[in-house]
Amino acid sequence: MELASNLVIGLIAVLHLYFLWFEMFAWETTGRKIFRQMPAELFPKTKALAANQGLYNGFLVAGLVWSLVITDPVWADNVALFFLTCVLIAGIFGAITASKKIFYVQGLPALIAIILILMV
Repeated sequence: MELASNLVIGLIAVLHLYFLWFEMFAWETTGRKIFRQMPAELFPKTKALAANQGLYNGFLVAGLVWSLVITDPVWADNVALFFLTCVLIAGIFGAITASKKIFYVQGLPALIAIILILMV
């Protein structure tokens, strides 16, 4: 079960690393492909906002990766639970305010990882 939770945490970290990349460095190219419903003229105007959002995703990545390298299992679980809860809350908020798809992409994997950790 620990291996499964670590794999899910790793996948979530990689997903958020991807979010960091396209929000900070590819907002006007990849961002347009992902958020097709947004008018094209908004991308240059929202570049700084997206980069800020990407930076926050980077903090989530750092915390999740940190939880994977902590050798004390209790601390590792606590750190992972904190950052996964942040991801879950962001996924729920995104589903309520923007698109339900955000919960399935972001919140549900975090919820699965939280359950796996708590089952150990």
